[in-house]
Amino acid sequence: MATKTIVHKEIIVKGRVQGVGFRANAKRVADSMNVQGHVKNLLDGSVWILAEAEEHAMEDFIAWCRSGPGMAAVKELEITSGDVQHIKGFTILYS
Repeated sequence: MATKTIVHKEIIVKGRVQGVGFRANAKRVADSMNVQGHVKNLLDGSVWILAEAEEHAMEDFIAWCRSGPGMAAVKELEITSGDVQHIKGFTILYS
């Protein structure tokens, strides 16, 4: 039986992504896709996401991040890989 590979990504979402429900929708989508991690607004107007999931789920989650919720206008994603931290759940962090 094949093992399912978990990947870890840090995603910075740039554009009009604050004040449009991005964090709440990211949590809803992450929960539905079994993505673990955190999301928070950054002072520069972008949104930071730390996410862990199986590879196919991560690809789907990143695809959602490229557009976000209806009122968002995503201009760019910065994605970096890292070591898996075995995060449980998906939480909204408030700065």
